[in-house]
Amino acid sequence: MSTLLTRERLLPHPILSVVVAIVWVGLANDISVGNLVLGVALGLAIPAWTACWWPARPKIKRPLIVAAYVGVVAWDIVVSNIEVARLILFRRGASLRSVFVSVPLDLTTPEAITMLAGTITMTPGTVSADLSADGRSILVHCLDAADPDAVVRQIKSRYERRLKEIFE
Repeated sequence: MSTLLTRERLLPHPILSVVVAIVWVGLANDISVGNLVLGVALGLAIPAWTACWWPARPKIKRPLIVAAYVGVVAWDIVVSNIEVARLILFRRGASLRSVFVSVPLDLTTPEAITMLAGTITMTPGTVSADLSADGRSILVHCLDAADPDAVVRQIKSRYERRLKEIFE
């Protein structure tokens, strides 16, 4: 039991530790022993120092679905970039059907809702604008949407369904 407590104190968020170390080395743009040591030190120190402000770790029920989710999001980002470029280059601003849509949420965990909001914002042409006070719906701005209901269905089927499998 004491080993578990020590491990959790030293590495309260192991994935974050690895990410911080990799980001540091990437930002330094130099793979040297000094940068690796500093990256590992930051990767250990930052999560340990900020652990008191973190809620309990999210429970990822189906980790293999995460890879599929990342693939879907990456594909949608590429496709959306092309669509937005086409809209900007070949359509007049007045012909865009810009609209706000409210997406009712089946997600209940804050981590899943945050991932959904981030995914929507990362996908060009859509932005998460607001989360309702009760956390049951998210307001999304769409650059061009001929059918707002189709946008809601797409968000729920492509993103929310997968996030529900991952987190809930």
